[in-house]
Amino acid sequence: MSTIPPSSIFLEIAFQPVVQSYSDILIAELSEAGFDSFNEEEAVLFAYIRESDFNEHAIYQVLQKYPDLKDLFWSVTRMPEKNWNELWESSYEPVLVAGRCYIRAPFHPASGIQDQASRIEIVIEPKMSFGTAHHETTSLMIEALLDEDLTGKAVLDMGCGTGVLAILASRMGASRVVAIDNDPWAVENATENVLKNNTRTIDVIQGDTTVIPPEQFDVILANINRNTLIEQIQSYATVLRKGGSLFLSGFYTEDLPALEACASANGLGIIFSRSKNNWIVAKFNR
Repeated sequence: MSTIPPSSIFLEIAFQPVVQSYSDILIAELSEAGFDSFNEEEAVLFAYIRESDFNEHAIYQVLQKYPDLKDLFWSVTRMPEKNWNELWESSYEPVLVAGRCYIRAPFHPASGIQDQASRIEIVIEPKMSFGTAHHETTSLMIEALLDEDLTGKAVLDMGCGTGVLAILASRMGASRVVAIDNDPWAVENATENVLKNNTRTIDVIQGDTTVIPPEQFDVILANINRNTLIEQIQSYATVLRKGGSLFLSGFYTEDLPALEACASANGLGIIFSRSKNNWIVAKFNR
């Protein structure tokens, strides 16, 4: 999901009936097709996309991939113009991950917890960017990262979204952090969040693997999707320092064997994997 200009004209596509077992799959596939946000109500999945980005053929391609979805009924409604960021923010709640990382929006009060020494507080201007810790993949990555010692290390965050993982790495003592995303709105949002958290060791760059600086990183974070990860693992391995760690998320538990095989072919061995609601995070070492 990407940051959205407040005045964008949106289409609402309603899919029904959608059983729970296919809801996450459909959301993941539609996200890849350009849909920005979703809402679920009793077997109906509502998906939203900018009118200028809508491609009817992309929906057919998604549904045809799954036999149980190919006959799914769907309809399109043009939404009245409104401030989508303001509407979305009204339902956005702060998140506490692993009891140690409190993520809130600027319009939320500080945590007020007395023991601040063991807690990291991050302020994220959500603006519908992917990476606010509400999704399992982001919270899984945060939990895994909290167990690492990042003091003095160089970190690369691919598909940075809001920049929350890059900001966490900086707050945990990383000496250099590079955050990359191919969506210009996400880059703008991440840059804003870097400034809000006074984490100036972070360089936010727009692009893909072609813009990765020619240097070695101790830790690489990539919370994207299965196909993109498989395409990019070789590029990650090239800039991962010997003994360094690669954290991957954004895919389902059944996709792990394919990711593990690809990582192994590039000299990376799996250290552990953890799952939550069929989403997974995996750590690999070089």
